[in-house]
Amino acid sequence: MPRLLTGLVAVSLLLAGCTGTGSDGRAAATSASVSTPPLTSPSAPPALEVTELADGLDHPWDVGQAPDGTLLVDERGGGLSAVRPDGTVQEVEADFDDLFARGETGLMGLVLDPGFADNRRFYTCQGRRDGGDASIAVVAWTVDPDWRAATRVADPLLGGIPVNEGSGRHGGCRLRFDPTGALLVSTGDNADSRNAQDRGTLAGKVLRIDPATGEPATGNPFAGQDGAAARLFTYGHRNVQGLAVRPGSGQVFAAEHGPDRDDEVTLLRPGGNGGFAPHGPGYGEFVPMTDPALPDVMPPTWASGAPTVAPSGATFLDGDQWQTYDGLLLLGLLRGEGVLALRLADDGTLQEQFRVPELEGAYGRIRTVQQGTDGALYVTTDNGDGTDRLLRVTPRSESPRS
Repeated sequence: MPRLLTGLVAVSLLLAGCTGTGSDGRAAATSASVSTPPLTSPSAPPALEVTELADGLDHPWDVGQAPDGTLLVDERGGGLSAVRPDGTVQEVEADFDDLFARGETGLMGLVLDPGFADNRRFYTCQGRRDGGDASIAVVAWTVDPDWRAATRVADPLLGGIPVNEGSGRHGGCRLRFDPTGALLVSTGDNADSRNAQDRGTLAGKVLRIDPATGEPATGNPFAGQDGAAARLFTYGHRNVQGLAVRPGSGQVFAAEHGPDRDDEVTLLRPGGNGGFAPHGPGYGEFVPMTDPALPDVMPPTWASGAPTVAPSGATFLDGDQWQTYDGLLLLGLLRGEGVLALRLADDGTLQEQFRVPELEGAYGRIRTVQQGTDGALYVTTDNGDGTDRLLRVTPRSESPRS
């Protein structure tokens, strides 16, 4: 069980860049053209406070905040914890007897229903073993008013998402709601070269479903098309682990892991192609992340170059309290061990990138960044062995740093 921590932790570290060549020394293939400005220091950044809310977690994957201020956190190996507004951390009993947890796959994305205040409903995306077969599924739950127990109410809401049963590699799987109320589900390609461009499979995609039924959401781009799954929103993805909806715009951005270079952030459009198409022999780790020659390709907004930094969770900061950080897209970095901030134009093109100083290298791998209903930023680390933490990040009330 995680335990409560008190006190504030303020950390200032040097900014780090992302340059270099592929780890094996081979020339990297060229992706679709993207103009990426160099890393800079933030201009007049607000001073931030970082509070540790809980530790003793093991690979916490996602976090959501209820209207009453309670934070719900899941862990990849199975388990839910509630952090109450008074700071109490308690286990939420839930049945994970059928959980398939291997490698990158396990209990992954979590999101609360927009109507949670009335229906107490939330959703998880998790590896699942049904008899002898493993897959990935979206499950709908409700939680009691005291945050003591969760019960499955749609088991599964959406099943049959392919999984790499041998390694658990490239399982996705982030859940977020779009502005229409449809549930978005990101899936990995299972490290299978056939999946990303195959519109008949749910692997290597971003799906868009009705949260009440699990059926394709109204207006999906491939509905009624032969050979295409009606739940598809976009296809051609390698391993999308972050989804973020830009406030007030309806824009949806995906954060995706590249092979030996070019992690990407992409502004999604209905029916768009992420452009990943590995060709044999084998999986093709050194092919372009986005091949501009493919049909319907969505050019990336941002690319890491080499080496990769492994972006996972993504969120927009929204609110005047964030001062010069208002409107930034934040990415939690696993390999990069920090938080990357992207400033985007209205059309989604990249204007500036920098690392958030207070989180730079201070907490190891960052799995998720998510703005809560209270306007604070919540962060989960992903270092394993029961050492992980849930953090709360807020701007101080005084004027920005010079």
